[in-house]
Amino acid sequence: MNFDYLLVRLGELTLKGRNRGKFESLMLGKIKQALTAYPELQYECSYGRVYIKLNGADGERALARLTDVFGIWTISPVLKVKHDLEEIRHAALAVLHAHLPVPSTFKMSVKRAWKDFPHDSMEMNRLVGAHVLRNTPALRVDVREPDVELRLDIQQQGVFVYCTVVPGAGGFPLGMNGKAMLMLSGGIDSPVAGWTAMRKGLEIEAVHFHSYPFTSQQATDKVVALAQRLAYYGGRIKLHLVPFTELQTLLAQQKQDHLIITLMRRSMLRIAERLAERSGALAIVTGDSLGQVASQTLGSMNVIGRAAELPLLRPLVMMDKLEIIRISERIGTYETSILPFEDCCTLFVPKSPATNPNLRVVEGIENALGEQLERLVGEAVAGTETLVMTPEGQEERKLAASAEDRWF
Repeated sequence: MNFDYLLVRLGELTLKGRNRGKFESLMLGKIKQALTAYPELQYECSYGRVYIKLNGADGERALARLTDVFGIWTISPVLKVKHDLEEIRHAALAVLHAHLPVPSTFKMSVKRAWKDFPHDSMEMNRLVGAHVLRNTPALRVDVREPDVELRLDIQQQGVFVYCTVVPGAGGFPLGMNGKAMLMLSGGIDSPVAGWTAMRKGLEIEAVHFHSYPFTSQQATDKVVALAQRLAYYGGRIKLHLVPFTELQTLLAQQKQDHLIITLMRRSMLRIAERLAERSGALAIVTGDSLGQVASQTLGSMNVIGRAAELPLLRPLVMMDKLEIIRISERIGTYETSILPFEDCCTLFVPKSPATNPNLRVVEGIENALGEQLERLVGEAVAGTETLVMTPEGQEERKLAASAEDRWF
C-alpha cells in the first residue's frame, strides 16, 4: 500500500483561540525545517492539521522525523481519494487489508468536516463498513476493542483514508514561549531538562562550566555531544563554555567544605544570569530533582536559587530518577551522559555536604570575598567561549571578549 499523504495533527496549539492562525503558521515552519531533506513535499494547513503530500518521498522516514518535532500531537500515513463513494470504498478496503492482512475485528470512524458531502457520518459508517465486511468474510465488527480502526476524514479537498495513528512529541513549537538558559552538565538530568523545556516551546541556549586541569577535555567533549543531540530537536543551539577554575579555586580556599557545592552553584547562577541577559533569555533552566542529591534538597535549592533574579525553571523537580532515565534513553542522551568523565561539581563533592545550608552564613562568606568574587565572576563571563551547535556538528566558535559583545 503506497500512502500519498501524511496527516499531522497539532496539539496544544488548537487551544489558543484567536491566536491559532499565528501558531499554526509557526508550526508549519517547524515542520518544513524538520523535513528540508525532502524538497518534493507539498504542505496544506486546515484547522489544527497539516496535510503533507509526499510526491514520491520516503513517507516512513519523513514520519519518523516528524515524531520528534515539538507541537505535533499525532501523525498518520493516509490515502487521499475524491468525493466518490466507490473510490472511498475501494480505498478503505485496500487500506484495511494493508494494515491487517489477517482478518480479525475492526470498527469504522468517520469525521465529516466538509458538510456539503452528501452522506453524513452515520451513513458513511454503514455504507463503507458494509462494503468492507462483504469483501472480507472472516472480518467482524467490534466497536469496543477492535484490532484496527478504519478512519475516514472527509475534507473539502478530498477524503483521507487511514488506520495508523502515530504519537508525536506533543507540546508547543520551539521558540513560541520565549528563550531560556540551560545549565548543562555532563549528567543524565540536565539534557532531559533541556529537552523538556524545548518541548514546552522554549528556545534554549546552554551554559557549561569547566575547570581545566581539574576536568578533562573528554568531559567537555561529552557536553558538546549532548548539546549536539539537543540540537537535533532544537535545530541550532548555542553552547557557552565557561572557565570556572579560578572561581572554584577561590571558593575551595575558604575551607568551608560542607558549603562548597552551594557556593559554586550560586556563582554559576550569577554567571548564567549575565549570559542570559546578553542573549535575551528570560529564565534559567536546571536539572534539579527534589531530594536527589544534597544540593537538591528544598533547603539547598532555596539558598542556591536566591543568587539569581531571573526565574529558575526546574522541569524535573517532581520526577524520580527512573522517570528521568527513561526519557534520556528515549531522546538519545543516556549513553553519552553515563560516559565516565566528571564535571567540576562532581569532582568537588565533599564527604558531608550541607543539605540545609544557612543563607546568612553563605552570604557572609561571599560578602567577605567581596570584589574578588565579583571580579572572578566577570572574568569568567568575559572568558566564555561560545559554540554554535547543529544536528550535524559544530557550526562556529567565538570567544565572548567583553560585556558589550552582542554577537549572540
